[in-house]
Amino acid sequence: MNFKMQDKQNQLIERISDTHLIVGVDIAQQLHVARAVNFRGIVVGDPLTFENNEEGFVKLLNWIQDLKRLKNLDAAIVCMEPTGHYWINLSKWLNNQNIEVVTVNPHLVKRNKENRDNTQSKSDKKDALVIADMVKNGYYSFVRPTTESFEKLRVLISNRDVIVKRFVMAINQVNRWVDVVFPELRQVFKDVSCKGAIATLRLFPTPDEISSLETLDVMRGWKSLMKRQPGPKKAQLLINLAK
Repeated sequence: MNFKMQDKQNQLIERISDTHLIVGVDIAQQLHVARAVNFRGIVVGDPLTFENNEEGFVKLLNWIQDLKRLKNLDAAIVCMEPTGHYWINLSKWLNNQNIEVVTVNPHLVKRNKENRDNTQSKSDKKDALVIADMVKNGYYSFVRPTTESFEKLRVLISNRDVIVKRFVMAINQVNRWVDVVFPELRQVFKDVSCKGAIATLRLFPTPDEISSLETLDVMRGWKSLMKRQPGPKKAQLLINLAK
């Protein structure tokens, strides 16, 4: 296994030739920072700070073209950390300009910070340089283009995960407050997240309110929220337990 991993890394290193300009980009929400090195890791040019919009992307492209002309280089490879979603627009835009884009593992960036100046200090300019160095050393992954349908599916899955987490949090809160305020409710509804229990909590949130009602009052309330509601026996049991 170790041999195979080393073999793969060697292939990634061999792809970087002496005609490549290697650009590392430190991704942020509004302002990105870019640094460039050659295939030996020697810094090329000054750092560039550019905005996360098309005007900033054009600024980056012009900077890359200027450095390529200055150093007589033929190709460019741009690398970045896949930080949240802020890198996606830049990656797609560069790909449309026929600029190769790769990514690096954020955890490996942290571990490689000492390679430049023997310190764990952090700055946008240093991080961009560390990212460029990692590409030179073969620690990068390819960005595989995906279809629009795949992108939509990924967004839907992400949204579903968020909704499920919120739903579980809400159910946990309902369980907590039932245990604090009216634990006897579980004798009427085994699952406090079922329709009958939720309707009861919406209409009559406390035992005091329920204990002052008649059976028909409870059933009318249930009927206003549910097509199929519990019967009078459950309504009377609820009132008795509330008292």
